Amino acid sequence: MKKVVVGLSGGVDSSVAAYLLKEQGYDVIGLFMKNWHDDSVTISEECPWLEDSNDALIVAEKLGIPFQTVDLSAEYKERIVDYMFNEYERGRTPNPDVLCNREIKFDVFMKIALQLGADYVATGHYCRKGTIQNDDGTETYRLLSGKDPNKDQSYFLCQLSQEQLSKTLFPIGELLKPEVRKIAAENNLITADKKDSQGLCFIGKVHLPEFLQQKLKPKKGVIVEVPSDAAQFSITVPAFQNEREKLVFQAEKPVYSEADGKVVGEHQGAHYFTIGQRKGLNVGGTKEPLFVIDTDVEKNIIYTGQGKRHPGLLRNTLFIKEDELHWVRPDLALKEDETMEVMARIRYRQPLQAATLYKVGNGLYVDFKEKQSAITEGQFAAWYNNDELIGSGVIS
Repeated sequence: MKKVVVGLSGGVDSSVAAYLLKEQGYDVIGLFMKNWHDDSVTISEECPWLEDSNDALIVAEKLGIPFQTVDLSAEYKERIVDYMFNEYERGRTPNPDVLCNREIKFDVFMKIALQLGADYVATGHYCRKGTIQNDDGTETYRLLSGKDPNKDQSYFLCQLSQEQLSKTLFPIGELLKPEVRKIAAENNLITADKKDSQGLCFIGKVHLPEFLQQKLKPKKGVIVEVPSDAAQFSITVPAFQNEREKLVFQAEKPVYSEADGKVVGEHQGAHYFTIGQRKGLNVGGTKEPLFVIDTDVEKNIIYTGQGKRHPGLLRNTLFIKEDELHWVRPDLALKEDETMEVMARIRYRQPLQAATLYKVGNGLYVDFKEKQSAITEGQFAAWYNNDELIGSGVIS
C-alpha cells in the first residue's frame, strides 16, 4: 500500500480527496497546516483556523485515518508574509496563493510528509496530473486543468516543478464541484455544506490594508485622475526594425506625472493600492467609476482613470525577467529568439487568451492578441498548451 499524506484544510475538497484515496486503497494520513497566529488582522468570524482544524479532525475520525496538526507559521511568515510586505513596498502586487503552493504546501509540507514515510502528497485542488513515458525510461509530468471549468485551480499551481509534481496526487481533478459535495454528503462528512474559504491560503480573510499597515505605515498622498485623451495615449507608433523593438515598445508602461491630470482626492499610502483596483478610492462625482491605472510608491501618488476601458488600463504585451521565469515543462522551454503560440492568463479565473511567447536573452515577452486589462506587476502570468499548464512567471 502506497502511503499518502493529505493536506486536510477543513474544507469539503480536501475531505473528499482523502475519502477517495482511502477508497482506492492508499494508506492515508491527514495533516492540517497551521499557518497563522496573529488574530488582530484576520476577520476571525470568516475563517478561524481553529474551527477548520476541528473540522479536519472530525473528517479524519470519520474516515478512520490518523491525523495531526503541523505548525508552519514561522515558515509561512518568512516565505509568504515577508515576501508580500516586500513586494507591496516595491509597488508590486504579489499573489500569495501561488507562492503558498510553491513554498509551503509543495515544499515545507511535502518534506514533512516524506519524513513521515509518504510516497505522495495529495491536495483538494481542482486540477489533474498526466504522465508521459520517455524513451529513456524516465517520466515527464503534466499539470492539467481541472475538469470543472468554474473551479479549475491549475493557475495556483503554476510554479510547481517536475520534482514536486512527481510526488503529488490530485484526487478530485476529474470531478465537478457539485459531485464533490454529493460524495461528501453521501458519506456524512461534516464539511459537505461548508462554504468555500475565500481568504489567503490557510489564513482566512485578511483586512489587507490593516495587514499591510503593520509594516507599511500610512502616509497621505494625492489621487490624480488622468483623462483618457492624455498625451501618453496618443504616441505615434514608430517604425520598428524588428519584432523585438515592437515588443519592447508595447511592454513599456506609460509614465505619469501629477501635471498629467487633476487631483481628485487623497489616499493613505500608494503601496496599499493595485492596478485595476476600484474600491477604496472614496472619490465621488465622476461619470464613470475610477480605476487605479498606476501607482508611484516613490512619490506616493495614485493615478486613476474613468471607466474600465480607460486606455491606461489596457496593454497587449508584458515582460517576465529571466530569473522570474518558470517552466513546469522544462523540455518545452524556449531558447533565445524562439517563439510559441499559447493560451495564457494573467489572473485566476480569467478566461484563457491567445498569446505568443517571445524568448529573449534577459527574459520572455508575452504578447496577447487582444489588449489585456490591468496587467499588474508582481502577479503571475501562466501559459497553456490546450489544457496543460506548461509555464509561468512574475509580471515585471
